[in-house]
Amino acid sequence: MELASPLLNPVKLPKMRWVMITMAFLATLLNYVHRLSFTYLSADGELRKMIPDSAFGDIAAAFFIAYMISNAFSGYVIDKLGTRLGYSLCMAFWTTAGLFHAFVVSPFQFGVARFFLGIGEAGNWPAALKLTSEWFPPHERSTASGIFNSGSALGVIIVPPLVAFLGTNYGWQATFIILAVFGYLWLAVFWFLYYTPNKSEKDTKVKIIPPVKLFKTRFVSMFALSKFFLDPVWYFVTFWIGRYLVDVHHLTLTQIGFYAILPFIIADLGNIVGGYFTQFIIKKGMPIHKARKLSICLSAAIMAAPLLLAPFIIHSPISALIVFGITGFGYTSYTANSLATPADIVPASATATVWGLGCIGTGLGGALFNFLSGRSLSLVTTTTHDYTAGYNTLFLGYGVLAVIGLLVVWFLIGPFTKNEELHAYVEAGK
Repeated sequence: MELASPLLNPVKLPKMRWVMITMAFLATLLNYVHRLSFTYLSADGELRKMIPDSAFGDIAAAFFIAYMISNAFSGYVIDKLGTRLGYSLCMAFWTTAGLFHAFVVSPFQFGVARFFLGIGEAGNWPAALKLTSEWFPPHERSTASGIFNSGSALGVIIVPPLVAFLGTNYGWQATFIILAVFGYLWLAVFWFLYYTPNKSEKDTKVKIIPPVKLFKTRFVSMFALSKFFLDPVWYFVTFWIGRYLVDVHHLTLTQIGFYAILPFIIADLGNIVGGYFTQFIIKKGMPIHKARKLSICLSAAIMAAPLLLAPFIIHSPISALIVFGITGFGYTSYTANSLATPADIVPASATATVWGLGCIGTGLGGALFNFLSGRSLSLVTTTTHDYTAGYNTLFLGYGVLAVIGLLVVWFLIGPFTKNEELHAYVEAGK
């Protein structure tokens, strides 16, 4: 059980929430730094020779299989353990898995290391979502979610130049070790800083809803289905951009470190703009549930459009980076709003579980479509001897996924309104 700190004056609580969301932001940033360091280190140089395209796709699939498995239970575990302990365990696990990357020497061993990284990293979003629901009122949650989730886009901005500098000067093994140190530092600070607000402390004592009961609801099952199609689009942008710039535009690791930050600067804006747009239209009188759904569907459309147009409008590295950037903007805007939806619909004691269950779709889609991406790229480039044709196939494929995800949200997921049955279940258990 997490107790409110007696050293803190309750009057300062509204200001303290910004400290807490900053910790979630930093954790999300570190999550992406650990996740993508391998992507860029293996785009060129020694690791590129060790890991061909097909193996890269398989290693990415291993990460997402673990991500899927972890999401089946990580949210439920975090709801049971509480934010402080649950978040700390996640950070400790994925940081240690990231450290192990420094000591492996084959594609298979990298696959194992990435698998355990996925087990740990999946817990970041359920934990951060639970933190947000504990500290922020409903009308601010999309903005707060956008703030902590902007750590993902800032992470992908930082990774290319950081990894290029560390990898070039110290080697890939030392790079993984240095990055792990930052994870352990966050863990030490969070453990001694975090506490649960008094009101939310009472919420943690209520009856926990079984995951099976949650997944049987229309919202949760269709939420997972929408993430199966929408989330892999972001992983295409973040996992494949390094190889794309090397294969199609012949950039070096040093050049990637400079140019690859552009799309993620654009993407980072989506976290704030997407979250604030929803908050703005709510203030103008639109009901919260309608505002969330409208924002998510608009964001999905922004994801799809540049990918479907990419084969016809990309003529240079800059135009490619802009396509990746607009796609990323749509995704981060979508995520800022989707992160806020579980707290609107299910009891506070189930928010982390619901996000974890939804992200089963993320892991399954990420594993399947990364596996298919590696195989498709190898097949098309072997047949045509043209990397541009291979990547154009991927652009179109992921654009179609975004359209399907949009249709699932618009037609199948149902209204984003309070689930009275689940709330009654929790109330009956008090």
